[in-house]
Amino acid sequence: MQPLIALVDCNNFYVSCERVFRPDLIGKPVAVLSNNDGCIVARSAEVKALGGIKMGVPLFQVQHLVNQHNIQLFSSNYTLYADMSARVMSTLEEFAPSLELYSIDEAFLDLTGVYPCQKDPIAYGQRIRKAVFRVTGIPVCVGMGPTKTLAKLANFAAKKWKRTGGVLDLSDTVRREKLMRIVPVGEVWGIGSRTTAKLNQIGINTVWDLAIQPSKRIQAQFNVVVARTVLELNGIPCLELEEIAPDKQQIVCSRSFSRRLTQYQELSAALAEFCSRAAEKLRRQHSVTGCITIFIRTNPFNPQEPQYQRAASIKLDTATQDTRAIIATANRMLKEIFKSGYGYQKCGVQLSHIQPESAPGQIELFDFADNGLPTENRQLMKVVDQINRRFPKTISVAATDFDKTWKSKAERISQRYTTDWRELVTVKC
Repeated sequence: MQPLIALVDCNNFYVSCERVFRPDLIGKPVAVLSNNDGCIVARSAEVKALGGIKMGVPLFQVQHLVNQHNIQLFSSNYTLYADMSARVMSTLEEFAPSLELYSIDEAFLDLTGVYPCQKDPIAYGQRIRKAVFRVTGIPVCVGMGPTKTLAKLANFAAKKWKRTGGVLDLSDTVRREKLMRIVPVGEVWGIGSRTTAKLNQIGINTVWDLAIQPSKRIQAQFNVVVARTVLELNGIPCLELEEIAPDKQQIVCSRSFSRRLTQYQELSAALAEFCSRAAEKLRRQHSVTGCITIFIRTNPFNPQEPQYQRAASIKLDTATQDTRAIIATANRMLKEIFKSGYGYQKCGVQLSHIQPESAPGQIELFDFADNGLPTENRQLMKVVDQINRRFPKTISVAATDFDKTWKSKAERISQRYTTDWRELVTVKC
């Protein structure tokens, strides 16, 4: 039986979440902003059609277009988006025995052997679209194929060409070749801009040009990842569905500030809070970190201000998941790289060299803090996490004595329609 993989991808997910509770915005230009309302991170089809507003562009650079076309702006409402994503994924689980959560708005489904789908894949894809929209109000497109890469390619085409009805199956080799001949190679899943440039240099411009290449030749010229992509484009599965998401190998937590920070104490407080969040994510996947990196920088978009950016890393003698140890290490590095006289716009922390907490590690003979308690107290951290899950933001290990007006602003944020009793939608009849 030929494998059949489907990729279900939500259309303009952040914008669609806002429109579910604001149907008056359907058909109007809408955009969602990043943390601190700095950049555009999601655009409706109407905004894309205007041109001139690219993904990730700073808002101040396109403010004239926003005013000219009356584009409705929203601050990122991650609480709402995460809950809507969970509802979409819960609905998708009813259509396939195996599901891989690929991102907040995408999921791979293994439809191999699902009888209604094998009989009529397009009709089954339409059933999925209608069910998700009926339950959540989120529009989706469905791409199908014998491999994950082909499912991704089919989804791209289903979104781009409306005559597909939002569903496309690339199991048929003739239809597959027809599509590949007109799609640029840069649209293939896993082929980045640098690889695209190299492929173009050797005459590989379309997906079909790549698909007909011998995989061994591509591996010799590029790497095994691109070689596997060639096999996948020819219907040979090389990537399995991951029903259990793998642990992250890096955890990054950073934010832009609502105002420039000039004092070390303010920057230290912000960095401590980011370290606390990163440590919580680390413990959530039952891991420890062996390397901590921090960075600070001024605003690169304002050349009128003095510019400065620095980063520092330290490899730990003993891997840790203790928030206190991570904050203390980050602050030691901050003292080394901080310079007065600058207005800092962003800072962050990255945890790497991540391994399972059960992995054997180096034991320190003098691993004690100034108060005589061990610096790695997993039981304490476990209790802190349990309390914070039950009573959010009750306990914070990060510094809290400083002014927090630096926190990211969200002046256009919508209500938490699905997660807060005080912000539920009110319907008047």
